[in-house]
Amino acid sequence: MITIHPILKEAAALFEARGRELCLVGGAVRDMLRGRKAQDWDLATDALPEEVADIFRNAKARGRVIPTGIKHGTVTVIYKGRNMEITTYRTEAAYTDGRRPDKVLYASSIEKDLSRRDFTMNAVALRLPDGKKIDLFDGEKDIKAGIIRCVGEPAARFSEDGLRPLRAVRFAAQLSYTLDPQTMSAIPGALEICARVSAERVRDEIEKIIASGKPSRAFLLMEQTGLLKLILPELACCRGIDQKGFHRFDVLEHSLLACDYAAEKQYPQEVRIAALLHDIGKVPARKLDENGIWTFYQHEAESEKMARDILVRLRCPNALIDSVCHLIKEHMFNYTDDWSDSGVRRFIARVGEENLANVYRLRRADAYATAALEPGPDFLLPLADRAEKILEEKQAFSLKDLAVNGDDLIEMGIPTGKTIGIILGELLETVLDDPAQNTRETLLKIAERIAKSRLGIT
Repeated sequence: MITIHPILKEAAALFEARGRELCLVGGAVRDMLRGRKAQDWDLATDALPEEVADIFRNAKARGRVIPTGIKHGTVTVIYKGRNMEITTYRTEAAYTDGRRPDKVLYASSIEKDLSRRDFTMNAVALRLPDGKKIDLFDGEKDIKAGIIRCVGEPAARFSEDGLRPLRAVRFAAQLSYTLDPQTMSAIPGALEICARVSAERVRDEIEKIIASGKPSRAFLLMEQTGLLKLILPELACCRGIDQKGFHRFDVLEHSLLACDYAAEKQYPQEVRIAALLHDIGKVPARKLDENGIWTFYQHEAESEKMARDILVRLRCPNALIDSVCHLIKEHMFNYTDDWSDSGVRRFIARVGEENLANVYRLRRADAYATAALEPGPDFLLPLADRAEKILEEKQAFSLKDLAVNGDDLIEMGIPTGKTIGIILGELLETVLDDPAQNTRETLLKIAERIAKSRLGIT
């Protein structure tokens, strides 16, 4: 039995008082039919957007109305602390560009509105306030069977919006559903339309896939249908890149296993993305050695460059790009117990204290994906313990931690410019070797010596 939230009943009463109707639609209904709590409320109505705004502005408990998508008939309402996205019933005209309807036409009924939706599982509505179910396309049956099926003819649905094929595989990952065979077989024919979708919309779907419980479910479907080659060709090229002698799996399988592991462990999003892309540079870096074995020297540098190109292409935020690429660049460290303390300090300085946990996580995901075996409980623990102990001693790991700065060097007569940076870099190397050297007096003496002997400054 579906229980309707009291706030939704109140909202429906406001519409009824105006002679209008209100229905709960989309993911909220799908979640409720799955026995899950609905996180977001998407609502549909026969009231025009301007009337929706007026209804809530004149309500006893006034709602805040935001015209988030008013040209498409949608407004966001914040009512009694809850966000509701309310859209006027729509039936859409032709999609000339495969990205958006040429124009939006308002429909007269919820039934007509549901017939324009993408998948049957998203085309079930609950009429408010009583919660009467409106299910014209057996959506509830597909929800309970775990099937993603287009409303009507799949080729027609995909030709309307090129993002729908990607949404289909994303839902498969998020919900652990399977694609209806007709729906899946229509995706290859829609690739030309998919190619027209904006990078931002594609990025949002890829991020949702990576945030799901098992991203590989979507990426394998993308590979089977041609979406992977279209959207992430660098990753698609990893199929068949053999790693025998180093890994049990080819580069694509290894990358998907690493990403799944990061998702299972609920690692941060930047770690999951790095796990997916950390080895894509193995394709250009691959070389056959004198023994007939494929090698991948310096692939992390190629992977970092290629990952940056991908994330820029997808219009990801710069901070995320930098974080992911830094993790990829640093993921190939090979710790052994004979590392000196200065070696551990240099590792901390290179990776950054704030990135240590995520680098360990990426390394663990990488290790797991070598043979699909969980690394032992002591994996990287000696390094982490040593790093933590060194960090507790408040030693210097960056220029800002030095007991002197550029102003101090200028004051002693060293000219401004790149010379300052060179000397400060040398001082940091000195302190990483021996933290006891990090005093103002000692570093100024060393700086003077460097300036005279190596740079010819007197």
